[in-house]
Amino acid sequence: MDEEYDVIVLGTGLKECILSGLLSVDGLKVLHMDRNDYYGGESTSLNLVQLWKRFRGNDQPAAHLGSSRDYNVDMIPKFMMANGTLVRVLIHTDVTKYLSFKAVDGSYVYNKGKIHKVPATDMEALKSPLMGLFEKRRARSFFIYVQDYDENDPKTHGGMDLTRVTTRELIKKYGLDDNTVDFIGHAIALHRDDRYLGEPALDTVKRMKLYAESVARFQGGSPYIYPLYGLGELPQAFARLSAVYGGTYMLNKPECRVEFNEEGKVKGVTSEGETARCKKVVCDPSYLPNKVRKVGKVARAIAIMSHPIPNTSDSHSVQVILPQKQLGRRSDMYLFCCSYSHNVAPKGKFIAFVSTEAETDHPETELKSGIDLLGPVDEIFFDIYDRYEPVNEPSLDNCFISASYDATTHFESTVTDVLNMYTLITGKVVDLSVDLSSASAAEE
Repeated sequence: MDEEYDVIVLGTGLKECILSGLLSVDGLKVLHMDRNDYYGGESTSLNLVQLWKRFRGNDQPAAHLGSSRDYNVDMIPKFMMANGTLVRVLIHTDVTKYLSFKAVDGSYVYNKGKIHKVPATDMEALKSPLMGLFEKRRARSFFIYVQDYDENDPKTHGGMDLTRVTTRELIKKYGLDDNTVDFIGHAIALHRDDRYLGEPALDTVKRMKLYAESVARFQGGSPYIYPLYGLGELPQAFARLSAVYGGTYMLNKPECRVEFNEEGKVKGVTSEGETARCKKVVCDPSYLPNKVRKVGKVARAIAIMSHPIPNTSDSHSVQVILPQKQLGRRSDMYLFCCSYSHNVAPKGKFIAFVSTEAETDHPETELKSGIDLLGPVDEIFFDIYDRYEPVNEPSLDNCFISASYDATTHFESTVTDVLNMYTLITGKVVDLSVDLSSASAAEE
């Protein structure tokens, strides 16, 4: 281990693995270590026995739940937008050859106490029970404006500069009511709270276009895809990729102490009495606790069920977004469900997650409005974890620390963090203009 590396990556969480893959493909000499004896860190995937050990100590799972090894329960479950940034990164690095994806059946939104399918196009808007007749027409014209909008063609801008016009002003022009704005902003544009209304509309329009293009890609009921066997496959796929380009992986390395020189810059990492020298360190918050601060916490419930989420047209995989306003909360709540159709549970079993940015210390009470939508559950676990983000100045210490995973059940915010870190580390931007069709071979 007594060598010099360009970058040492600590922790094999999803963010760290994507970065390690990108940096290896760039030709940097990368050493990747983890104190655990398994891949994935916080974003690992557990079988049934491991799930019980984590949440129930020495108890054993009941026999009627089926074989432990048929379960792949992701600890940080997130769907991928079919045309989204993560899929582009996967194609850019060619890591798609190690993974098989399958489309996700449904995308729903909670509105006035009921679950509705999210309309993604002007035609779907006309059929949606979310809106009355006149509102449907207004929404349809707004959807057409968004579908036709081309940043480089002023003729499609409707006389508005969306880098200056706020989302609130754009929506007002189309006369949409608060109810419609709620599902467009949170379930299509995937904003996590209502701050976007005061920000330039271009971002929201781009997010809506991404949603619609992703739905069109697989002609399915949602814009999302998910790997067979769950997300646990992703860190391992990036580990393989890194190895192909000469990266070195070491699991089960205790301590992993980051060493600094007199100027406070990183000089290496020590584990088991040996020090590997390096110019830069990339890690999750747990490896440099004195360089991060707590910014919030995520409350979540994990349920094992024998049926799909009710009112989702029997979708075997689905996301339901509960906008903050519908629940009188400061941030959205998310439902995620996956099943044996994605090989994450034995036949007939479904895994559901309910998650939100915690506003109290009582996940059971706080998540109730989401849990009530699940119907009967075989087992349910509750958990609350802290969210951290870095407070160091990477240009001074050469430490690049990822932020903890948020409560969302889709990947867009996670990947933004990774790409920003990549640019900080290398001074370059990842080229994401890729041929999206190269990820579709394994979809079905």
